[in-house]
Parts: sequence; structure tokens; C-alpha cells
Amino acid sequence: MRAVRLFASLGLAAISAAAAPAPAMSPGSRPLFTFDFTSAVEADLQRSLEAIDARLRAARGMQPAETAVGVFDLRSGRLALLRPDAIFYAASVPKVAILLAWFATQPDAVARLDATTRHELGLMIKVSDNALAAKYSRLIGLARIQDVLNAEGFYDAARGGGIWMGKHYGQGGERRLDPVGGHSHAATARQLVRFLVRLEQEQLVSPAASIAMRDIFASPEIAHRDDKFVRGLAGRGVEIRRKAGWWENWFHDAAVVRGEGRYYVLVALTHHARGDDYLEELAAAVDDALQPGAAGERS
Repeated sequence: MRAVRLFASLGLAAISAAAAPAPAMSPGSRPLFTFDFTSAVEADLQRSLEAIDARLRAARGMQPAETAVGVFDLRSGRLALLRPDAIFYAASVPKVAILLAWFATQPDAVARLDATTRHELGLMIKVSDNALAAKYSRLIGLARIQDVLNAEGFYDAARGGGIWMGKHYGQGGERRLDPVGGHSHAATARQLVRFLVRLEQEQLVSPAASIAMRDIFASPEIAHRDDKFVRGLAGRGVEIRRKAGWWENWFHDAAVVRGEGRYYVLVALTHHARGDDYLEELAAAVDDALQPGAAGERS
């Protein structure tokens, strides 16, 4: 099993044009981590995340059940989780399942990935284009997409559920509800963190497919939507790959972030009218907590 490849080789889109490139690292210099239901949180990071969440919720009148958060430090393996197995209506975030299934159900998907398909999948991820999401989910089929998720352990009804893709976006017709939450599109913070950790470690479908999916997440020719984590991390000299989602009072973001001295996964799900504000401030506060030299930070 190979270590994580260099971000520099992935064409990762920068939030800040002034961001300096990360220092080069040799193959094998990054450790591989396993993240599952037995993974223990790290005490200092957990306390920091609990304090951040409590402060941000209090300022907005949000209840604990209205947020779920996961942080995974890809340099050290440190983990912090808040309500990780609470299932939320996930809006557009399960579009990541369409991307995964596209590569998982076609053995030659990487070899024949043309520029048009790459760009359309990038639009589906970065700007959440519903028409393109429905195009690809119909080509694959809802049942087959969920079979891929289930086979990879991204949905387990006995453990709170997980990522569920049960409806073609922006369209009526077929609708499959997740057995735990009864949602057409669903996710838990734990399973989204797990998805991104495995993607970074080239463990989804194959190393080549993982690299292709990361490139699609990056899609540097497509601008980020200026909201949620992107807005909260603006001007910090970081790079981000993310999938956000929103509908009515559901606001979510799931991202891989890299800056000087830090490289981590951050996922947050919210169900509150001020969820967007919460996500923006959460991203900045977590980035502060993971800065080199911050309290509890370990190199």
C-alpha cells in the first residue's frame, strides 16, 4: 500500500492566490492511517473542538443535535469527533457517491476519462450542478451507486447509517430512502471523514482512480463557491478540496485542507438557519487550532 502522494502533483485549487506552494516531500514520507468505528479521539484536539463548537452554537442559538463535526489530522492521525454517527439530510454532499460509483463500476474509467467527462464531474462536485449529477446517476443507477457505498462500508444501518444516495438530483421519479433517517440523501460526519481520508490515501477503487477523483475535486478551471469553509479559510494561504451541500436549513461542508504545517480533513453537518455562519467560523477556528505551535498541536 502506498503512502499519500504529493498534493502538488494533484493540481489542487488554491483559495488564496498568494498562497506559497507547500514544500516537496518524498514518496513514503506520509504515514497511512486507519479510521473506523474503533478509532479513538485525541484528548487535546477533542477538547479544543468541543470548546469551539459550544462557543459557535451558543452565539447562534444552536442546539447540540443541530451540528456534527469530524476533524482528522493527516499528518499525525489525531482525531476529534462530535456526534459523528448522527444522520443528517445531506443535500448535495452525497454527489461524492456518484463520483465514486462512476469509477468503481467501470474498470476502464481512468483510462478513458475524457476532458468533457472530467469537466462535467468537476462541475458536479465544485458547483454542485444538479443536471450533471442526475446525468451520471442515471447512467449508473441508484441501486448500483448504493451497492458501491455499502460494499465500501460507507453505509451501515447498524451503526447509524452513513452516506446514502437515493434520488436523482433535481428530478422526480425513483426515490429510495435510507433505513435509518428516512432521507433520500443522507450522511454522517464519521463516514464523510472516512471517505476523504481513504481518498487521500489512494484507497478508493484503486490508486489511479483515487488520483483521478482528487483531480476532479480540485478542477482548477472551476472556481470555488465563496461560502462555508471556503469563505472561512480565505486569505489563510491554504488549499482546499471540498464538497458542500445546502437545502432549506441544512448546511454542510466536507473538505481536505492543506497549509503550511497543517494537512487535515474537516467535515461539519448542520441543521439550523444560521448553519452557513457556523461553518464559516468553524473552519477558521479549527485551522487556528491546527496551526503549528497551537495549544495541543503536535508535529
